[in-house]
Amino acid sequence: VQLVESGGGWVQAGDSLTLSCAASGRTFTSNYVMGWFRQISGKEREFVAQISRGGRNTNYADSVKGRFTISRDNAKNTVYLQMTSLKPEDTAIYYCAADRGLYSDSVPRVTNYDYWGQGTQVTVAS
Repeated sequence: VQLVESGGGWVQAGDSLTLSCAASGRTFTSNYVMGWFRQISGKEREFVAQISRGGRNTNYADSVKGRFTISRDNAKNTVYLQMTSLKPEDTAIYYCAADRGLYSDSVPRVTNYDYWGQGTQVTVAS
């Protein structure tokens, strides 16, 4: 599976931004739990949100609950991350990832995920 993120950019605090992750390859996104992670320079990659195969279940990091929404369109092999009320501390490289395992409501580890995109930069100015 190849994952390609897009939609990153530079925004002001309080603005909104939507990231997209397009999947291609031999299998479709409906076979995978999909997630978004982010990484600030010099820090470890951290979980942001994930969504079950059918899209019925989602979970979020506490830091983004109520502001970010993850969704998926399996017909388009695309996963989205809608980000609202952005804060400077949301500045990071955002990565899309695919997990062949089972969905869980617990916070996943980076190592749970099998495939990763190259990342897209989100910068939020104060």
